[in-house]
This record gives sequence, structure tokens and C-alpha cells, in this order.
Amino acid sequence: MQRILISFLASLFVGVLVVVAPSASWAYPFWAQQNYENPREATGKIVCANCHLAKMTTQAEVPQSVSADSVFKAVVKIPYKNNTTEIGADGSEVPLQVGAVVMLPDGFKLAPQERWSDDIKEETKGVYFSEYSEERDNIIIVGPLPGDQNREIVFPILSPDPATDSNIHFGKYSIHVGGNRGRGQVYPTGEKSNNSLFTASESGVVSSIEPGDSGATVINIQTEDGRSVGESIPIGPKVIVSEGDSINAGDLLTNDPNVGGFGQLDTEVVLQSPARIYGLLAFFIGVTLTQILLVLKKKQVEKVQAAEGM
Repeated sequence: MQRILISFLASLFVGVLVVVAPSASWAYPFWAQQNYENPREATGKIVCANCHLAKMTTQAEVPQSVSADSVFKAVVKIPYKNNTTEIGADGSEVPLQVGAVVMLPDGFKLAPQERWSDDIKEETKGVYFSEYSEERDNIIIVGPLPGDQNREIVFPILSPDPATDSNIHFGKYSIHVGGNRGRGQVYPTGEKSNNSLFTASESGVVSSIEPGDSGATVINIQTEDGRSVGESIPIGPKVIVSEGDSINAGDLLTNDPNVGGFGQLDTEVVLQSPARIYGLLAFFIGVTLTQILLVLKKKQVEKVQAAEGM
């Protein structure tokens, strides 16, 4: 009961902050954790794409196979152009931030720090990893982080051991990866962020462009039936219409300030059994010995034939 109360109060507190002063840090990963039990929908889409509407490439590198109860690295690459800045919640230019999610198979999880190698400790310096929930420790999330320092994020992963968990079996497993750069275009509340483009809701003529509250701009449209419709543009996007312009419903009122985007992909890793490796080695040795014996036998037959010919 106490956990439920704390979770409710935390959600209420953050919800108020999002309405008053929305920020990228609330959109990812907090809201995904609070609103979705599983961040991957039945269609395969990772829910981050619900707020980060633009698509950009995300890459991942994982070993082809790993042994049981071993630590390996999953590297998520989030490429974007150098010196890219984005529009902050206050309308100013800010450095691009990044975030990532790695959805591992059941049994795989974030490796405990005491098992991290020196290389992993160096590669993950300044990166804070978080499990999606107590029930889903196989889902690891990171972010927001400074993008210029974290275009490649290393996730230290611990593989399970079938010898200690009867639910785990050797074989091939799928890994789902998502990588985001930049702020979202939609807040979890359904409102557009100032990192989105704005369009006219109705056709008419732009009668006036006036300053609004908190740095916003109000575009007044005189419709064909004589009504006046006000379109509020938050601080950040650049207005691209002027007074007297005739516009149709759906026409752009601002530029598109978004420079980021979200991308996801699926990859695979094999939990390899040592017995299979030993068996494969034995097979190779057997094949090699067979080939050698065949060559020796052939030479022996050739010698016999040569002796008989004499």
C-alpha cells in the first residue's frame, strides 16, 4: 500500500511539473515507465516512438554468441551530425540529448558492477543505468544524456546460466533496441511540445500576429464565416506566415524545429552451450584425422601398385 501511495504522489508531482514547465527529462524514460507495463507494443513498436515522431537510424552491436553466466557488451550507436543543437523547453538552443533502451530476453540483465571489467568501467563513466521496473529487470534504460559525449552507449549485460535456472535454455534469443536523440514532439499528456511544427486548424486570412503569454505567439485567423480563431504558438518554432496571408486548414504556420528522432531495431544473440563447442571441436578433429588417414591410405595403395608394376 505504501509503494502504491508513493508511486501515485510521484506521478502527481511530475504531472504538475510537466504541465507547468514541460522538459525532455520527464518524457524519457520516466513517463514510459509510469504509463506502460511493457515498453514494446504487440506490433513490435517501442513506445518511445509515440512521443518522438521523427525517425532516425539507430545501430547496435552485440556478440554473435555468449557463454552462460558471462558479462558481455551491447553497444547502442545513436548517430547524428556534429554541432547539432535543439530547441529547449524555454525556446533557447540547447545541446542535443540522447537516450536508449535495450530489451533483453528473460534471464538476461544488467551486470552487477563488481563484475565489470576495467574497460567497461571506463566506457560507461558518467552513464547511469536503470532497470525498467522491479518485475522487468531484463529491460535497461538510459537517458537523457549529453549527446556529444554519448553517441555510443555501452550496456554491460550478464547472461543467465541454464544450470541454475530451469527456465533458461541454450539457443538463439532476440534483443530489441531503441535509440533516441532530441526532445519529443508530443508530451505524454497529448499536448504538442515546442519541438514540433504547428498548422492552421481552419482556413481563412491571417488578421493579426500578437505576443502571447510566456513568450508564445498568437496567430489570429479570420475565417470565411466571419469567426476569429486564435492559434497559440509556443516559444521556439519560427512563425512563417504574415498578416494578410490566405491559408487553408492544415497549412504550416511555423517551421519544423525538430533535429532529432527515434529509431529501433532487432538483433540476436546465441546463448552457447560449452558441450556444443566441445562437440564441434571433436567433429573438426575427427574430420581432420579422417582426411589425413585417407591421404596416407592413398599413398600406401600407390606404393603397392607401383611395386606390383615392377
